[in-house]
Amino acid sequence: MGPAKKSQKLKRLVAVQRHMEKMAELDLADTSRQRQEISAGLDRVIEALGSMDPVHRLFSQSYAERFSRLSNDDRRMADVQRVQENVVLRQRTKAERLEEKMLEARDHEDREAEDNALQDLIDLTFATPASSKVQE
Repeated sequence: MGPAKKSQKLKRLVAVQRHMEKMAELDLADTSRQRQEISAGLDRVIEALGSMDPVHRLFSQSYAERFSRLSNDDRRMADVQRVQENVVLRQRTKAERLEEKMLEARDHEDREAEDNALQDLIDLTFATPASSKVQE
């Protein structure tokens, strides 16, 4: 088996890069899901804090602490989400650049193959009359 063409190598790199992009997107989706859960928890705590039910009033300090923890978690997850969004963007950009390079390499290889085929045809065209003259 001969050496792999540049476009084939780049095609494999594009596949790996797209896989890395997909993994980053899955991480981002997981973080978004966690933020939604935190948001739902914040809504429940706010509802409990605003409730006139005497049972909820007994736990108001606990609710306030819970609200504070959830707020901190939400801020932390927002930072994580921003980082992950940047990672997804970088991975996607890398994949697109690799794909462009792969297409350029493929075009170059196709042009080279066409040039070689044309050169072979020219060689055959000029070689045939010369060989028939020699035989005469």
